[in-house]
Amino acid sequence: MQEKNRIDRLVGEHAAKLSERLMAHRTQLFPPNAQKQLRSFSSGEVAGLLGVKDAYLRKLSLEGRGPQPQTGAGGRRMYSSQDIMALRQMLEVGAKAPGTYIPGRRAGDHLQVVTVINFKGGSGKTTTAAHLAQKAALDGYRVLAIDLDPQASLSALHGYQPEFDLADGGTLYDAIRYDDPVPLRDIIRPTYFTNLHLIPGNLELMEFEHDTPRVLAERSANLFFTRISDALAQVEAEYDLVVIDCPPQLGFLTMSALSAATSVLVTVHPQMLDVMSMCQFLLMTSNLLGVVADAGGNMSYDWLRYLVTRYEPGDGPQNQMVSFMRSLFGDHVLNHTVLKSTAISDAGLTKQTLYEVEKADFTRATYERAMESLNAVNGEIEGLIQAAWGR
Repeated sequence: MQEKNRIDRLVGEHAAKLSERLMAHRTQLFPPNAQKQLRSFSSGEVAGLLGVKDAYLRKLSLEGRGPQPQTGAGGRRMYSSQDIMALRQMLEVGAKAPGTYIPGRRAGDHLQVVTVINFKGGSGKTTTAAHLAQKAALDGYRVLAIDLDPQASLSALHGYQPEFDLADGGTLYDAIRYDDPVPLRDIIRPTYFTNLHLIPGNLELMEFEHDTPRVLAERSANLFFTRISDALAQVEAEYDLVVIDCPPQLGFLTMSALSAATSVLVTVHPQMLDVMSMCQFLLMTSNLLGVVADAGGNMSYDWLRYLVTRYEPGDGPQNQMVSFMRSLFGDHVLNHTVLKSTAISDAGLTKQTLYEVEKADFTRATYERAMESLNAVNGEIEGLIQAAWGR
């Protein structure tokens, strides 16, 4: 009897077709070698990032100090992300207070590991992690972003298509597997953002979920919840901040990431179903992490915050949910929110964040409103990081 539409074959055919089309789309977006590059930044944007006047940058340029900008149409002065970091290094030498232009770790400061989590997809978790990592890099922090989600959306935003670019491994699984792990440094990849490195993800990460029950059944001395923190210890001195984008589930990967974290950021879309889902997530998290803590896991955090994402200020029910959350959690809810914006979603269509796209691609009001929202959120998180370092 002839088989009818075997589901495994049908799904496999669909996956192959989709993968091929996505690869063609990427090649079209980023020719000729399908690698992403970061745009240049105007002198006004750079002045805002550095906290100086545009006229001061012009003065530095005229005096031949620091990197010289490229001159575009109409005499616009443009800087690369490498130029921005070079300016920071130059200005830091003459700064009145240390950390004015390079705000990262100093002697005695511990590595900040921010784990971004939510049980429900669509909460803006990956978007939040990507914008946080990129803005921190632009602000002069040394950043490592880790894609712990097998769906690999964070990797895709940074130009990696897992089934093509990671066919031979190269995810965090290689460094945390129980049998013959590789050094973490071997799987870290540079990005087109100066100061931002990435450990991409793919479906191989699910192997950790499959391996861990076997190790637990064998009562092995390998503690699953220390795997990520042990791997990060190998490169701890090389970074100021690690941002981990967790999968939307509470498995062994997420629990290991939570054990490695110094801070936790929970993204939540302010609608009843999403808040109900978060309630279940928090209940499970509390129970499971209590077990991990009893087994010796580190559950001491510098801070835990809830971030309202995809927020529409004119939506009455959303405002009610935000007020409800603030009444319950108080200061644990970030003051600023990530607004729902066509600028952010449209940027995602070309696998970009708002920090990558050109301002001219959007109406001015739409772009500035979204950028102000993201910068406010990231600035508030930066304040928490600085406070954790005692400043």
